Amino acid sequence: MLLHNKLREFDVVLASASPRRRELLRAAGIEYRLASKFECDESYPATLPCQEVAPYLSKLKSHAYPEQLRYNELLITADTVVVLGNEVLGKPKDAAEAREILGRLSGAEHSVITGVTLRTAEREHTFASRSTVRFAELSREQIDYYVDNYSPMDKAGAYGIQEWIGYVGIESINGSFYNVMGLPVQRLCRELEAFIEQLPSCYM
Repeated sequence: MLLHNKLREFDVVLASASPRRRELLRAAGIEYRLASKFECDESYPATLPCQEVAPYLSKLKSHAYPEQLRYNELLITADTVVVLGNEVLGKPKDAAEAREILGRLSGAEHSVITGVTLRTAEREHTFASRSTVRFAELSREQIDYYVDNYSPMDKAGAYGIQEWIGYVGIESINGSFYNVMGLPVQRLCRELEAFIEQLPSCYM
């Protein structure tokens, strides 16, 4: 049985403000409803290794969900970070910071890590997916054009791979393209299959 048919027994809830995650989940054929907006303090320990930040935050978001899950609800939360060297690059606070971040990514290789948490009233599972991205050397004119005409401020690492800068600036990707967009769809589907198979029989 295909995954989207198995999931018909569940009320899948996506708790994400990202339009890209919504689009990717829908494109994968997974029916869901969007959770109402809720507050979550997305701070993390300064000593936390970079590769653990995204899964930590996805779990934090899951537990910040204000409603008690019913037996047939399946909550999905996610967080994506960009890691350059040993530093996590978050969303820029303004255009100047976006330009500074893109200048640092220019001609360099960085990692994009997405953490995802799946949770029901009975069970919880968190996983992470990592992709390596290399940018070509970006000119000041290219960086200025992107910042002035697109929306880097709502994106980790100040760029969206599906936007203009992804087409003209990215030399190579090792790993999932969709992970760089914000949701490792193939991995998510595989993890969902395993997750629901291990739930008590009352769910099926």
